[in-house]
Amino acid sequence: MFKISQSAAEALSILWQNGFEAYLVGGCVRDMLMGFEPKDWDITTNATPQQVKAAFRGEIVIETGIKHGTVTVLIGSGVERESLEVTTFREDIGYSDHRRPDSVSFAATLKEDVSRRDFTINSLAFCPERGVIDYFGGADDIKARTIRCVGDAGRRFNEDALRMLRALRFSSTLGFRIERETSASIHQNKELLRSVSAERINIELTKMICGCGAGATLREFADVVGVVIPEIIPMIGFYQHNKYHCYDVWRHTIEVMENCEPTHILRWAALLHDIGKPDCFSLDSDGIGHFYGHAALSKQKANIVMYRLKFDNATRERVLTLVERHDVSLIPEARVIKRYLNRLGEDALRQLLLLRHADIMGHAPEYRYRIKEIEQIQALMEQVIAEVACFSLKDLAIDGKDIVALGLKGKEIGDALKFLLNAVIDDLVPNERSTLLRYLDENLLENGRC
Repeated sequence: MFKISQSAAEALSILWQNGFEAYLVGGCVRDMLMGFEPKDWDITTNATPQQVKAAFRGEIVIETGIKHGTVTVLIGSGVERESLEVTTFREDIGYSDHRRPDSVSFAATLKEDVSRRDFTINSLAFCPERGVIDYFGGADDIKARTIRCVGDAGRRFNEDALRMLRALRFSSTLGFRIERETSASIHQNKELLRSVSAERINIELTKMICGCGAGATLREFADVVGVVIPEIIPMIGFYQHNKYHCYDVWRHTIEVMENCEPTHILRWAALLHDIGKPDCFSLDSDGIGHFYGHAALSKQKANIVMYRLKFDNATRERVLTLVERHDVSLIPEARVIKRYLNRLGEDALRQLLLLRHADIMGHAPEYRYRIKEIEQIQALMEQVIAEVACFSLKDLAIDGKDIVALGLKGKEIGDALKFLLNAVIDDLVPNERSTLLRYLDENLLENGRC
């Protein structure tokens, strides 16, 4: 028995009572069949937008996509108010930009409406009066854990090229396989992705790489992802000629990503951390491969990728920090941890250690023993944080006002604070106000270095 929200049930009831057909459609029906709670509720109906507005005249109705037959109905009040998209049965006419229909016309039946949808698992409809309505075998495909286009796959992807990335995303997040003809069509039509906006590519790729099946999807569709991130192509099949690595650069990258927590920061950092390796490769006289400077070049290339995909600045800067520092050698000593906490901050250092852990898991099995050192550093970091240790200027027991009172000004104030912070981090002096002032007087003021 499906459990639908009170607002969705009320909206369906209102439309039926006014003499119209109305069904929940798409992802919400798919999610209910899979036992998930839908995030939103979409309704399709044979009522025109004007008829929908009339039926809901006591509610707030917003003309969000009126030219495509869509209005948004707000049902309820206060925090209980729910937003529902209600769309008239329609047919899409022409897709000259391979993304959006040139025009739409209203359709007469539910079957005509769902026949234009992307995948069978998204073509399902439901209403309490009639149950699940499944014209294209979507319920069977859910049971078989399969992604299949509605009708001809080539036609679906030529209509909207983004559907190819949506297929990859659903495959990764749901753990479904993409059936043979749909898969072949994705490879065949991949160049159409050049017509899709960077923002939409970003959204779909981010969801895809954070899915449980991201590794399998990337292994099968590297050429497709390579259309929108061409920088990964040289990584594929690039053998590393190094005892630490039993995989090529692309396979190593996937292994690292699969061993990272499924957060967008870590997964993007993992995907891009070795993107500069092929351009840094050198082979010494013993036939051993080296990648000197690859972290810095990977950062440069990652920056290009993330600018092109229009990432927000905060995400881009954090990912670039992790890429740049992913292979740093950290020593399990408190003063070293404090310095990195000072440079990166707590959140970034945690992420860096998680990335380092995943990176080592992507090495040859006999060299994964170095994970123990990362675990030591993680434990030490937690100890330093738990002790409320001083590792940033804000943690110092004195501030700029104390330094000004000593007669220093301008750049001298900042230099003095940094000097004291370094002394505290190196355990040369305790973080106590009077002791810090005396230490400053003895070591800087007295020697005329400020």
